[in-house]
Amino acid sequence: MSFWTLAETTDTIDTSGSFEVSTSMEPIPDNTQVKAALDEIKWDQYEGDEYISGRWNILAPAEYKGRKIFHKIRVNDKKPAKADKAKKMLGAIAVNAGGGLLKLQTEPTDQDLQKHLMNKPMIINLLVWEIEGKSGNWVNSVAPLKAKEKPAPIVEAEDADDMGF
Repeated sequence: MSFWTLAETTDTIDTSGSFEVSTSMEPIPDNTQVKAALDEIKWDQYEGDEYISGRWNILAPAEYKGRKIFHKIRVNDKKPAKADKAKKMLGAIAVNAGGGLLKLQTEPTDQDLQKHLMNKPMIINLLVWEIEGKSGNWVNSVAPLKAKEKPAPIVEAEDADDMGF
């Protein structure tokens, strides 16, 4: 049997190079708190814009478990106020992850970010963004797992740039 033989249908692989998964995933409702941990974090860039790129893995509640939320933390933004907000967000994530990253006096490397921030569960609050007919989630605040009340937002979005897009 060939690797390309499909198990559940008599269809064959489309050799046109096109395929579309028909399921759509709606964003998690606006202003929802979830338990999550970064499972990927690194420096990244796009068209000259350098930022820290994180990927949150939702751990709870069960209805969202396994969903991924992408997070651009623009600590090098050209606008000082935006860079400061991003550093406050990164600092809050670092505190909730044990504080080790805050002890560094230099810009963190990919290895530093991964060592100190990955796989450290915390509470994140999600909001919904909508741009040109598309929508998704963005992280507007983080808090320790033991937080009893809703954390105050660290980032207050004024426009799409503030949301990390």
